[in-house]
Amino acid sequence: MNNANPSSPLGLPAKIGGWLFVLWSVLHIWVGAAGLTQYLKAGATGLWGMVVGGSAVPRSAFVHATDPATLFAHGQLLLNFTLDVGGYGVLGLFVAWMILRQASWLGYFIGLFAIGVADLAYLFAQVVPGVAPLNAATVGGPVIWFLAVILIPLGLPKRTESGQ
Repeated sequence: MNNANPSSPLGLPAKIGGWLFVLWSVLHIWVGAAGLTQYLKAGATGLWGMVVGGSAVPRSAFVHATDPATLFAHGQLLLNFTLDVGGYGVLGLFVAWMILRQASWLGYFIGLFAIGVADLAYLFAQVVPGVAPLNAATVGGPVIWFLAVILIPLGLPKRTESGQ
């Protein structure tokens, strides 16, 4: 289904929003790569260092597991989490491509809902309660996402009566 109107050019707000999704994606792909690097270098300990450090769970107070089974489970779960973050980054590139190249409302809604769930879940499950630190790196993604989803509809072609 091509939901773009080729007679209507993509407006500047949608172009800016699309490029914000590119930026968002690069940052999230970096998290996936950093997670894999930490996993290979330091296992669960390195991965925990990436995700804790907030007011409720300062790094200095966090007690790492010492038994092999728990360490293994922690490492695998945190590797999965960081790789999922990287996977959302890849999805964000697809969303950006759909918006910038196809002026796609479908791309917008994927970015709004699928990426929104991921980013807002992290914000409200990790950052707000103080597990992860409150800083530019942890709130930057949700802020970039929010700006993108506000701007993009302002520059996408209007949908026609036929649903395109």
